[in-house]
Amino acid sequence: MTYTYKTQGTCSSNIELNVEDGIVKEVAFWGGCNGNLQGPSRLVKGMPVDAVIARLEGIRCGRRSTSCPDQLCKALHEMGY
Repeated sequence: MTYTYKTQGTCSSNIELNVEDGIVKEVAFWGGCNGNLQGPSRLVKGMPVDAVIARLEGIRCGRRSTSCPDQLCKALHEMGY
């Protein structure tokens, strides 16, 4: 299922993700630092959703209370995971 999540508190504006049977198939961040966002996108591809959330939830970016990886977790929660 492809899902678009509007981020809050980060440089990226949206996250598009595809999850099938609890496995992350694709992640694309829109906006933000392309180089830094390619890493998490590639690393989580093929991972179970619960493992992604366990590793990335709560990461902060500088003084912000969230980050792009944390926003990815919020998107996964919004999808019902």
